[in-house]
Amino acid sequence: MIPFGQDRIVPIFLATLAVRQQSQTIRFKTGAEMLDTFGMNKGGKEYRRLVAAFGRIFGATIFFATDSSLGRARVVHMARFAFLREAQIWYTRSPQDKAAWQDFENVIVLSEEFYKEALAHPIPTDLEAVKVLSGAPAVLDLFMWLSYRCFISKGEESIPLFGRCGLASQLGSVEYSRLRRFRAMIDQWLGIVRAIWPECPARIAPDGQTLKIDHATPVLRAPGRPPTASF
Repeated sequence: MIPFGQDRIVPIFLATLAVRQQSQTIRFKTGAEMLDTFGMNKGGKEYRRLVAAFGRIFGATIFFATDSSLGRARVVHMARFAFLREAQIWYTRSPQDKAAWQDFENVIVLSEEFYKEALAHPIPTDLEAVKVLSGAPAVLDLFMWLSYRCFISKGEESIPLFGRCGLASQLGSVEYSRLRRFRAMIDQWLGIVRAIWPECPARIAPDGQTLKIDHATPVLRAPGRPPTASF
């Protein structure tokens, strides 16, 4: 089970806060602070929506698998871990407690594995961009993928659109299994990404078979704004 739709923003923001605070435990002094952090409007309806997302993330897992060769032997390594170890999130539907949730501290504890991964591989990105793209999960996936690939790139690279290691496979875009359709959607999504990250070096190659990328750091901050980092 993996985060779906807008639930994606929960692990992105938690990883960012963990890196910033160098802490496995994330605390929100008020419900209002929690909503503000995730770029959501104040109110019980939005808060309950966020609580539900945390519930789904709590049940989600990350699965890793690698396939390599060691001499004549084939080595398959697999690992799985959860995002969260513990979560204490409070809310009420009672009218008389309408504002009470705003005065209760919420505590989220990341799993040991997720916390170590966030610290070991922090990838600079822009949380304001994540907030803007939270309602467009496919574009958010591409933005986060580009944040990672461009940051670790040593120079210009060509990423195949299809195949076992192709972009369609990495993004899990089964809906766009036809090359022409997927290429058109990537071109459209890149236009949205460039609107918030003008220096994005990604472009579809002239032959239409690969995506060209180069080294770049997608941190778009105004003077005085602290750097942001995700996993």
